[in-house]
Amino acid sequence: MYQIDPPPIPSTLLPTMYDLPYDDPEEPGLPDQFHWLQPCLLNETFRPPHYPQNQVFVAADMYLYYDQEHTGWYKRPDWFAVLGVPNLYEQRDLRFSYVIWQEKVSPLIVLELLSPGTEDEDLGTKLRDIAKPPGKWQVYEQILKVPYYAVFDRYEYRFRMFRLQSGRYQSMRIEKNRFWLPEVELGLGMWEGSYEGTVQSWLRWYDAAGNWILNKDEQVQWERQRAESAQEQVQWERQRAESAQEQVQWERQRAETERLEKERLIAKLRALNLDPDAL
Repeated sequence: MYQIDPPPIPSTLLPTMYDLPYDDPEEPGLPDQFHWLQPCLLNETFRPPHYPQNQVFVAADMYLYYDQEHTGWYKRPDWFAVLGVPNLYEQRDLRFSYVIWQEKVSPLIVLELLSPGTEDEDLGTKLRDIAKPPGKWQVYEQILKVPYYAVFDRYEYRFRMFRLQSGRYQSMRIEKNRFWLPEVELGLGMWEGSYEGTVQSWLRWYDAAGNWILNKDEQVQWERQRAESAQEQVQWERQRAESAQEQVQWERQRAETERLEKERLIAKLRALNLDPDAL
């Protein structure tokens, strides 16, 4: 018996972002403060050098609808990034959710922050209940075919990266807690530092030179330091110009002193009936 795939549903009959739910009373809010701060740091530092910011969409804890046959099925990645789509829905609105059958572009990378209650599903070790929608791993790997799937365990500070190869996620080797994504010319790595007043290990993006992309506070501080350096440079240039002017004035005064001295000497010689030109 051959399986006949159902004909595709016309897009005009499918629900849009405005029609689909974007919250669930049974899953209210974020589980903890880390689930808010870590995605914020990723948002601030995800700056692909060859993509304009209006063609980069990032989101955290947003409903991602992935199956037009089951329009109510969704996942809520802790963080994901999509390239080549407008950062505004239909170029005008902030998104309520991300609807694959409308956007037609899957995320380049999805990140899940492990917690004891979701670890089995995040790592694909939980058996699926066929009466329920597929788990995250299956959705990201087999349905959305997301090229990169990152997992961060904040309790053990362990960072893992999986890459889609031949239709399956393969665990990638991570050196010095860093992993490079050539598609965006950025790397994702574990950084020990202070963010929003908390010192611990965080995930953030770095550039081709290995430098961490600045977050908003660091950018403000860098701009301030650059402005101060520019001001110091202007002050130094002004002082150098003043010194040069003083040097010119000193040279002029010295030349004038030498001229007057020469004139006095000539006057004395002539007073003695001596020809200065003959000496």
